[in-house]
Amino acid sequence: MGNQVEKLTHLSYAEVPTADPTGVDLDDGPRIGVSYIFSNDDEDLEEALPETGQEQSGVTPQEEGDVEGNEVECAVFYREECIFEKNCKSMDLSTYSPENLLNKCKPGDVVEFVSRGQYPHWAVYVGDFQVVHLHRAEIRNDFLTDASRSRRGRVVNDLYKFKPLNKEVVVQNAMEQVGVKDQELNWRNSECFAAWCRYGRREFKIGGEIRIGKQPYRLKLQLSEKTTHTLEFQSLEDLIMEKRKNDQIGRTAVIQELSSHLNSEDTVQTDHNDN
Repeated sequence: MGNQVEKLTHLSYAEVPTADPTGVDLDDGPRIGVSYIFSNDDEDLEEALPETGQEQSGVTPQEEGDVEGNEVECAVFYREECIFEKNCKSMDLSTYSPENLLNKCKPGDVVEFVSRGQYPHWAVYVGDFQVVHLHRAEIRNDFLTDASRSRRGRVVNDLYKFKPLNKEVVVQNAMEQVGVKDQELNWRNSECFAAWCRYGRREFKIGGEIRIGKQPYRLKLQLSEKTTHTLEFQSLEDLIMEKRKNDQIGRTAVIQELSSHLNSEDTVQTDHNDN
């Protein structure tokens, strides 16, 4: 964390653009997003789940690899523009074994490895059965089957709506970063790194946007067919941290967490009114 804080405190306003280059922010929405400016998506939390027989909060051994059906459907908006969408009804989110995933990958593709109770792990496929990914504070070049650590995976080129770079450039972006680690890193998690390789946008980098002022980003969570909940954020990086946390705990836990939070707020409001 200290390394990231040092990077942020040494950035000048010329180096770090605001979310709106014109300096005009017309969004008057509520400021309810969570800031992760001093947080890190700990790669150690992406380690394998406990061995069979160990307890883990309602997850049986048979369910460990099953995320489909418990995924959080969501959309991300920058002002009024949708820049990310995960919708089980409109897209194929099927996952495959690492071996079968290799048959579907082409150089420049972004892949996501998923398993219940873990953060999703993103990587860039660079050809010859290999991926480049951020793991344990280092950009590594590994075989896809090794990087997956037995998790199922899928190609996720279409989740973000930004215009992608040429696939040769995507591979070049990834390969040029191999070996970068620790305080040299410009990304907080594997998703931000892989997305930066594909789209080349500085919003994915540490300090890519100043976290002050009103929130231009919205994370819309689809809790049921008729129920949604929206959070607002000052930067895309902050929003991605929250989205990844939701992916890690799963849809059921997200609904329970929001229900408890909203019920607590109602109780506080009621008590306040009684006084």
